[in-house]
Amino acid sequence: MTTEAKIQLTSTELGTIWMTYQSTSASLVMFDLFKEKTINKEAQNILADYVVECQNIKNKTVDIFNNEDAVIPMGFEESDIVREAPALFDDFFNIMFLRQMMKLNFGHSAVSLTMSYMKEVNDILMLNFEVANNYYLKATNFLLENGVLPKPPYVTMPTTVEFIEGRNYMSGSNPLAEKRALNTIEVGYITESIEDNIFGMQMMTGFAQVAKESEVKRYFIEGKELSKKIITELSKILLQSDIQPPSTWAGKATNSTIPPFSDKLMMYLTSIVSSASIGYTALGTSFSMRKDLHLKLGRMSKDIFDFSKEGGKIMIKHKWMEEPPQMEDRNQLTK
Repeated sequence: MTTEAKIQLTSTELGTIWMTYQSTSASLVMFDLFKEKTINKEAQNILADYVVECQNIKNKTVDIFNNEDAVIPMGFEESDIVREAPALFDDFFNIMFLRQMMKLNFGHSAVSLTMSYMKEVNDILMLNFEVANNYYLKATNFLLENGVLPKPPYVTMPTTVEFIEGRNYMSGSNPLAEKRALNTIEVGYITESIEDNIFGMQMMTGFAQVAKESEVKRYFIEGKELSKKIITELSKILLQSDIQPPSTWAGKATNSTIPPFSDKLMMYLTSIVSSASIGYTALGTSFSMRKDLHLKLGRMSKDIFDFSKEGGKIMIKHKWMEEPPQMEDRNQLTK
């Protein structure tokens, strides 16, 4: 009789499940609180249904850790929220927050699937992706139906196939020279970045109102100003091509100054949103064919990176940044 060898979790799979647990535990406590503070019944039902799905994903990640005899991360728990605190954001922003988090789950799950081999891990990542897709669509449809989510600009449909003629198509760094109109791919990444930074500006505004630590409050104010700067610069690029920048009046922070979240949770949420913004900006740079866009998007990426790095220092100082599982330090072990 032979015993089949147990398939061991790889280092990348462990890292993937660890990250999934962190984001899922944060989403679970946050949206469970949002659910209680949301007045609109349809929005409340969307959030309540997501909390059930999120708990299921968290439970499955815990099963992986237990099966591998690995310690379960601390992540985020009930102590990171204050249920008695007034609502920090309005109903529309609560759904916008869900939509934004589902965007992040798309990217994390898709990339992680390419580095995973164990069936149980793949199943969790696929479930995470499917849940993200489902609730991204629900959140988007809710916001569209209520007229609070601007769509990207429309364009006249092409009637012929065109090819790029000459290297002038890729120029644009000369401030005195006339720049070509943006193509639809460039417009897509610019409008997406504006939308994300409008969200970030409102999120930072709310977080700054309720942060307990003074340096954390200053950090959120700095983040708000950075988002405003990026919105302004990208809007100018669109206006140069006679394109109206996207904007929305809905989805904002309330006037509450009583913290519903721990500083640790708010810093973590800011960290993952900033990291995603760096990735989106890098994608926009890689798909753009105008030199001036490369330069501007590159500077924005650096500004966001510097902001994110400063946040990491604050989290480390206050012991809010949980360390990912480490590879064995062979040099240390041989001493």
